[in-house]
Amino acid sequence: MFNSLSEKLEAAFKNLKGQARINDLNIANTIKDIRRALLDADVNFKIAKEFTDKVKDKAIGSKVLNAVSPGQQMTKIVQDELTALMGGSPAEFNLTGNPAVILIAGLQGSGKTTFTGKLATYLKTKKGKSPLVVAADIYRPAAIDQLAVLAEQIGVDIYKEPETKDAVLIAQNAIKEAKAKNKNVVIIDTAGRLAIDEVMMTEVANIKNAVNPTEILFVVDSMTGQDAVNTAKAFNDKLDFSGVVLTKLDGDTRGGAALSIKYTVNKPIKFMSSGEKMDTLDVFYPDRMAQRILGMGDITSLVEKAQQQFDEEQAKKLEKKIRKNQFDFQDFLEQLQQIKKMGNLKDLMGMVPGMGKATKDIDVDNNSFKGIEAIIQSMTPAERANPDLLNQSRKNRIAKGCGKDMTEVNAFIKQFEQMKKMMGMMNKMPLGGFPGMKGLRR
Repeated sequence: MFNSLSEKLEAAFKNLKGQARINDLNIANTIKDIRRALLDADVNFKIAKEFTDKVKDKAIGSKVLNAVSPGQQMTKIVQDELTALMGGSPAEFNLTGNPAVILIAGLQGSGKTTFTGKLATYLKTKKGKSPLVVAADIYRPAAIDQLAVLAEQIGVDIYKEPETKDAVLIAQNAIKEAKAKNKNVVIIDTAGRLAIDEVMMTEVANIKNAVNPTEILFVVDSMTGQDAVNTAKAFNDKLDFSGVVLTKLDGDTRGGAALSIKYTVNKPIKFMSSGEKMDTLDVFYPDRMAQRILGMGDITSLVEKAQQQFDEEQAKKLEKKIRKNQFDFQDFLEQLQQIKKMGNLKDLMGMVPGMGKATKDIDVDNNSFKGIEAIIQSMTPAERANPDLLNQSRKNRIAKGCGKDMTEVNAFIKQFEQMKKMMGMMNKMPLGGFPGMKGLRR
C-alpha cells in the first residue's frame, strides 16, 4: 500500500539530514521533492501545491528540539498535514432509523458488491445488527448472483427480484421485507457502469429519493487515482453522498484517491477495504493512514486485529506454557492459524514500523504457512506435545507424510528449537534488565 509514495517522501526528508535547523535554503529541495512525490502518486496539482505550501509555512523557522532532528520534525509536520488532508479524524457512521437504509453507489468494477457483503459482515459481527442486503442491479445478473453467494457465505438474508426491471420498486419492496422480518439495516447494492452516464445517475438518484437513506456511500477503486476523484465529484454533484469507501488497497495503490478525495468533494472517507475476504473491512482513520504512508506502520490497528482474534483465556494459558518452557508444536500451529484469521499477511506486516519497506518486493500471502502446517499436521499428538520425541525414524515418517524433503523438516525443527531457547532466555531475564523497565515486576 502506497510503497512508491512512501519511498519518495522518505527520500525527500533526507535533504534535511545532518542539518541543525530548518531554514529557507535547506527546505526548498525537500518541498520540491514532496510535491513531486504527490504528483507521481496522482494527486491533483492544485492540491499538491496547496499541501506543500502549508508544510513550508509550518516548517520555516521551526525551532528544532535537541532530541529531534530536522528530518524528524519535517516528517511530523507532513504527517499532521496528511492527516488533515484525509479528514483529520474518523467519521461517524449513521445507523439511525428502523431500518437504517444504506445506499451503495459507484462505477462497475469498483468493488460495490463485494463491499456490500463486507459491510453486512461488519455490521453483523461488530455492531450486532441484523442486515438485509438488496440486489438492485437490474442490468447485470452476475451482480445478483454474486451478492446471493456472498449473503449465503456470511449468513445474512438477501432480497432480490431477478425478473423486475425497476430498481426503485425493488428497493422499496426490500424495506417492506426488512420491516416484516425485523431487519434493522438495509444495504442496497445499485447498478454501476464502466463510465458515468445519465441513466445510471438518474436511477441512483431516484432510489435515494424513494427510500431516504441514512447513509449514501460512494465506492472508489483506489487503484484508479485521480480518475476516481473526478468520478466522485460527478456522483456527489448528483447524489450528495455522505461518505467514501476506498477498495482494493492491497493492490498497486499510488495514493491519489486517498489523498485527494476528501479535499475535492468535502466528504469523509468512512471505510477502507482490501482483498476478497468478507472480514477485511476497516474504519478509515486518517492519522493511521498518514503513519503508514510515512513508513511508521500502524501498531494500533494491528493490536485491534489481534484482540479480535485472540481469546483472553487462551492467551493466559499460552503465557503460562511459555513461562514454563512448555511451548510445543500444537501451540505453534494454533498461533499460526490465529494469525491467518487477522487478514492478509503482507498487509499485517505493513502495519509494523519499517516492515512495509522490507517486504515490498516479497510475495507474502497466507499460503506461506502451508508447508509449516503440513509438517506439524504430519506429527502424532504425542510428537506435537513433546518435540524431544522426534528421532530420525519419526522425522522420516513426517517428511513422507507432508511431502517435504528431510532437509526442510530438519530446518523447521531446528528453527523451532531456537525459538524455544530464545523464549526461555527472555523468560529468565528480569523486566528491570530492559531500559526503562526498572522497578516493574511480572
